[in-house]
Amino acid sequence: MNRVPTEDQQLCTFFVAGRTFGAEVSAMREVLTAQPLTRVPLAPQQVRGLINLRGQIVTAIDLRERLGFPPCDGQKAMNVIVEGDDGLVSLLVDEIGDVVEVSADDVEPPPDTMGERARDLIRCVYKLEDKLLLLLDIEKTIAEVE
Repeated sequence: MNRVPTEDQQLCTFFVAGRTFGAEVSAMREVLTAQPLTRVPLAPQQVRGLINLRGQIVTAIDLRERLGFPPCDGQKAMNVIVEGDDGLVSLLVDEIGDVVEVSADDVEPPPDTMGERARDLIRCVYKLEDKLLLLLDIEKTIAEVE
């Protein structure tokens, strides 16, 4: 079962396949423009490759693929560097958003209309003024790929 936040918090936002996602600020390390990727033979399809982050090798996970969305049409993916239990991981996203403050009063469970693969990785949904913000479970997202 997804852990639903019970307090107001700040989230970094990013966009994947026209949807707005968020992650806790504490999980974020940095955001980078498109980086050269080194392919990994026989890696799961969700692993797009490895990037060199100032001498540290970081796995790059295609968040579109991970969430079950169609592939991007040639647009260069941005890198959201997050820290998991096993170190740094890059999540490839379409675009970076802002840091937003969300209220625990605006929390709902992930909608049933969302695909099962994506719904399993979403902790909850925040109703914002003009859109829904999907809170990504970072640990679950990167743990099942590594």
